[in-house]
Amino acid sequence: MTALERPIGVFDSGLGGLTVMRALIDLLPYDDLVYFGDTARFPYGPKAAADVRRYSAQIVDVLLARDARMIVVACNSAASVAMDDLRARTDVPIIGVIEPGLRAGFRATQSGRVGVIGTVGTISSGAYQRAAAELAPGAELACAACPGFVEFVEGGDVDSDQVHVLAQRLLAPVIAAKVDTLVLGCTHYPLLARTIADVMGPDVVLVSSAEETAFEVRALLGGERLIARSARHEFFTSGDVDTFATLGSRFLGPEVVHVEAWKWN
Repeated sequence: MTALERPIGVFDSGLGGLTVMRALIDLLPYDDLVYFGDTARFPYGPKAAADVRRYSAQIVDVLLARDARMIVVACNSAASVAMDDLRARTDVPIIGVIEPGLRAGFRATQSGRVGVIGTVGTISSGAYQRAAAELAPGAELACAACPGFVEFVEGGDVDSDQVHVLAQRLLAPVIAAKVDTLVLGCTHYPLLARTIADVMGPDVVLVSSAEETAFEVRALLGGERLIARSARHEFFTSGDVDTFATLGSRFLGPEVVHVEAWKWN
């Protein structure tokens, strides 16, 4: 197996990272991809940072054992607290979703007022605030935690009245801040984009980190590309395989053919 034929690893606490997986499949159609959804320990957002770092390290070891040549941390909660530890663990490039999403948000804003929504763990970590201070020191950043969004997505409910009412309450701080751009700081949130857009209004641009992260992966891989070939897409879950396969197919598409169970020791 050549270096180019080694897979790209992607992981998240559950299904949200499939939005990044979708973007990678579309942008790199001939590259092999391995996805790990840690659904048995989902969600990461409310968990202690030390636990999230430990979980992330364990998953990275699983992906490295499958000879991943690059790893995408498609989980904002993990990216907000574990990147330094993960990068110290291996020489394999490790890409997060925070900086790509923020860069896109700052490019899109006309007013300089950008909002970020994420899990409690992501927002309270200060990772987006620190990244914003480096990327765009003069910009105004309004952050809001959205507990409950992830659980609705993982349950397959993305457009019910309950979700809409919750969104109205949780998005109130970024609406009050008069942002013109909203970064979806959780890879689950693009699946709620219709509801979020409805609540935010037509003048607010929604930015998903999924596509921006995929572009960054392609740039880091360099100019050498695989020729047309049949790419292999593998899926692992630490939770219920049937649930992952059903919801994964709904959110990602026909690429979710076989899901393999993973049991933590």
